[in-house]
Amino acid sequence: MLYVLGLLCGLTAFWLGLSGHYTPLLLTLGALSILVSALLAARLDILDREGSPYHLLPRIALYMPWLVGEIIKANISVIRACLRADLDINPTLVKVKTTCESDTAKALFANSITLTPGTVTIQVERDRLLVHALYEELADPASFDDMDRRSRRAVDGREAAE
Repeated sequence: MLYVLGLLCGLTAFWLGLSGHYTPLLLTLGALSILVSALLAARLDILDREGSPYHLLPRIALYMPWLVGEIIKANISVIRACLRADLDINPTLVKVKTTCESDTAKALFANSITLTPGTVTIQVERDRLLVHALYEELADPASFDDMDRRSRRAVDGREAAE
């Protein structure tokens, strides 16, 4: 029941934030669509701890400011590369090993890499990610260790066993 209530609150906030129209007819239609969506999700039994990870919100809230800082630093690097007269990028592919255990943690790690300008996660297989990077010298697999560790802590809730 908690997951259904969380879904109702999340969908309501999302709908109200995106809609911008608050006439009685649209509010009624929005409420009906939210209720139907929540009822269908409950009936299909797809609301569980992994599908609705509300328990992760506090740790994700701590992870996001760090990720935004990394995105800003990477943006500065990519902007400098774009503004130079000679494009000095040296693209490469690198395999990165992850210590994340859950699929959710691996997805957070892969998406964090992709959100960071200059890097894109191309493939995820078990505990390996294939990453395309603009600069070979900055694409050392060890340079992703901090992000991997933080992703694991945010989702799995613990550090990797050494």
